[in-house]
Amino acid sequence: MHPDLEKLIVLQTHDIEGKRLRDEMVALPKLVASLTAKLEAVKGQRAVVVDLIAKEEALRRGQESDIKDQQAKIAKVTKQLDNAANTVQANAFEHEIAFAKSKISGFEDAELESMERSEALDGQKKLADEAVEIAVKTLDRESARATETVAKDKTLLAAVEVQRVAVRADVSEAALSTYDRIAKGKGTAVSEALNQKCTVCQMMVRPQRWNDLRDRSNDDQMMTCESCGRLLYYDPARDAPQRKTVPVESIAASIIRSL
Repeated sequence: MHPDLEKLIVLQTHDIEGKRLRDEMVALPKLVASLTAKLEAVKGQRAVVVDLIAKEEALRRGQESDIKDQQAKIAKVTKQLDNAANTVQANAFEHEIAFAKSKISGFEDAELESMERSEALDGQKKLADEAVEIAVKTLDRESARATETVAKDKTLLAAVEVQRVAVRADVSEAALSTYDRIAKGKGTAVSEALNQKCTVCQMMVRPQRWNDLRDRSNDDQMMTCESCGRLLYYDPARDAPQRKTVPVESIAASIIRSL
């Protein structure tokens, strides 16, 4: 294997880890923000239910007041009925009493309907209270986890950057330029060739190129995948026949272990 390619394998490991850490540091605050928005939405839903409950209570107070007014009117008209001067006047008073009683009956029916609505709303409020409690606990837990993880990631990222700089300084300018160009366009620049395939794009490697890749006499060359353009390397330790019979440490593992 080309000596620069060995270092590029390690460099890519650091680059991938650095990207993972940076992505996590971006994703966690977004998660906290989404949980905060969810909590506010749940609180808003609860506030709507609480407002509806208050309106029903106010409605019933008004209905009770209206009932009392009609009852007072009935008492007043009843006294007038007792002093009615003639049948026509008595019939008028009786009609007025009957009308007041019908209004009371309507108010009582409406009050019963309001109580039923309030009962349903009380159930909704209980669910809303539970939802708010869960949302608060989730936000608190994830906020604490995010703060802790981001702080840890910053430390890890700083260490990864130190390792990246050290590896890059040890790679030739030409190899580093090739690596950066490929990585910029494809995300990763190096791919292992395994079982005559590029493990990234899964395309077959031509037999001749596969043989050249496995030929250790070509260690002064860096080969690319003809399909995706990534730098290819072959690891004898992961070749299927050898893996079954010879416990050989993988190239990537041995490189990292030696650092």
